[in-house]
Amino acid sequence: MTAPTVTEPQLALARAAAEAALGVLPTSRELTAGPAVSATAGLLTDGQAVTAKFSGAAAGEVVVVVGQDLADALKESPLGELDLTAAVRPALEAAARTFGPVVLDPGQLMEPGVALSAIAAKEGSVAVPLQAGGDTRAVVAMALNPWPSDATPGGAAARSGGVSVRGGGLDMLHDVEMEVSAELGRTRMSVRELLSLSPGAIVELDRAAGSPADLLVNGRLIARGEVVVVDENFGIRITEIVSPGSDRE
Repeated sequence: MTAPTVTEPQLALARAAAEAALGVLPTSRELTAGPAVSATAGLLTDGQAVTAKFSGAAAGEVVVVVGQDLADALKESPLGELDLTAAVRPALEAAARTFGPVVLDPGQLMEPGVALSAIAAKEGSVAVPLQAGGDTRAVVAMALNPWPSDATPGGAAARSGGVSVRGGGLDMLHDVEMEVSAELGRTRMSVRELLSLSPGAIVELDRAAGSPADLLVNGRLIARGEVVVVDENFGIRITEIVSPGSDRE
């Protein structure tokens, strides 16, 4: 049985979802959402894609393809290589929420052609190119099963407030979430010593008592500080910002 053809109101809803995604998508260019079209593998072949399924008020799948400039910026960040899936997830969530309260799965990184081919194979799939200067720089594609019968795109479009303008450099990475950890010290142990550990054993670290702890972002040292207690939780009071590229002492 053939699924119903996607209607004009549903195409407008897809474009509203793309505009909502564009409002939180990190990009170094000013982009505008083009008209919704049928999804095809050749819409954008240069870059990376993140795809995620969602369920709740609506069920379906959404794909965001970003150009190589964002992928390169994430790899070459002064804070180290950042996770593209985490950077794009807010855009995936914004697009999916256009269809109502939904739960989004963690998402999967894929090649653009593979991701777009997979969603193009689904009945009623729609893609919206995000363009700059007439060239497609990103794509938001989606497929719902079924599409809402009472598509009302105005709300999402109004919430998105149109397209957003992003600057270059670190500005395009401001919304990316990263793992931050504190380190009191390190040591080296043989396998024999590790196997001999038991409750009550003391492991001596390479840091003198009272020395500052290290603050690391994605495993890279960015600051040092003193350990404090905040509402029964440990915290770090920053005393030194470490310049990018500085070696650990």
